[in-house]
Amino acid sequence: MQGMAATPGKRRTSVLDKLGMHPPLAWGFVAVLFLMSACGVESGFLSAYLVGKGFSASAVALVFTVYGITAAFASWLSGALSDVWGPKRVMSIGLVIWLVFHVAFLSLGVARSNYPLVLFFYAMRGFGYPLFAYGFLVWITLATPTSKLGKSLGWFWFAFAGGFPTLGSVVAAFLVSRTGQYQTLWWALVFAAVGGLALAAVRDPSGIRRLAPASENPIRTLLSSATIAWEIPKIGIGGIIRTINTAAQLGFLVGFLVILPVYCTTTVGFTLQQWLRLLTLLSITNVIWNLLFGFIGDKFGWRRTVALFGSAGCAVTTLMLYYSLAGHHYLLAVLSGMCFGATLSAYTPLGAIMAALAPARKGAAMSILNLGAGASAWVGPAVVGSVQPLAGVGGVMWSFAILYVISAALSLLMKVPEDPAGYRNSLGAKS
Repeated sequence: MQGMAATPGKRRTSVLDKLGMHPPLAWGFVAVLFLMSACGVESGFLSAYLVGKGFSASAVALVFTVYGITAAFASWLSGALSDVWGPKRVMSIGLVIWLVFHVAFLSLGVARSNYPLVLFFYAMRGFGYPLFAYGFLVWITLATPTSKLGKSLGWFWFAFAGGFPTLGSVVAAFLVSRTGQYQTLWWALVFAAVGGLALAAVRDPSGIRRLAPASENPIRTLLSSATIAWEIPKIGIGGIIRTINTAAQLGFLVGFLVILPVYCTTTVGFTLQQWLRLLTLLSITNVIWNLLFGFIGDKFGWRRTVALFGSAGCAVTTLMLYYSLAGHHYLLAVLSGMCFGATLSAYTPLGAIMAALAPARKGAAMSILNLGAGASAWVGPAVVGSVQPLAGVGGVMWSFAILYVISAALSLLMKVPEDPAGYRNSLGAKS
């Protein structure tokens, strides 16, 4: 009986191993998917809904700006606090913050059209998802064997992007017409709660314990999560690469939602439906290739994948997308957009490189990676805002292409012995 009972467990473990997922962490990926879906529910309509509630466009913009600031700070804290308390506790704190302040945001802020409370509670909720999602990112680097770390990171970004905005937007599209916008925002709590239940099912012990030595002062541990960027210069370089990656992505998000729709429907002549179809296909491609590039990175090499497919690939596909749009070629624009979405995903192995650079300080290393993600929320839109009035959409696209070339050059500096193929090929030889 014992042998028969053990067989299904072994079979499940084998399947997860073949999928490239570390079995003890499997429920954590589900947790990230649902929590990010909760965030994604509002992504398509919240700004317009708040304007409809009587707030000015500039006031609503301030709400999202302050939210971005708190989320960026929490992105860094996710790694720093994991050193002090362990990733699972950090994730739990993030979940509680998200649930409490989402309820307060809706019931005390939105329902009463109270702008100061809307601003405050939404900003406070901004601490929630980075602590939850990026806390799990730290946990992955702790528990996953090096041989499949790239694959596990691919599953993380697959879950992250699959929830926000993909699944969340699909849920919103279904619910808004049936329950209204305000009730749809309440439904996000269900997804966040499911994410919490999935987190409770994760039993891997490496996420429970404090990462820093027990004798180390907690304040010193937190400070080391910032100073590591210059103590280990490659960690700082990795943070810059991460900033460029999503600076361009978030800059394009501004472009995709504000600049490019107008450019495509007026200057280029595409219909709005054509543009939305292009954007949808780009997003779906990005989600799928987040997973695939995790597998590719473990075979082809982490550094090579980031440098060639990610950085150089994005430089090429950015210009492909622009010139196909400028040339009024819709099919080519769709294909270029899908290629751009795929190459954006090739930065997935960067997390594995960062963890390998500081094996005894993984929380601190990942805090710099996450800080880069947070900083990009300002850098990307700043590039769009400063370049577009002077050089138009073409100037914006070329600016991001140049940033990607810089990222490629920096990526070649990211040498680590643990890189699966980085020293058996042309880029890694003689490194």
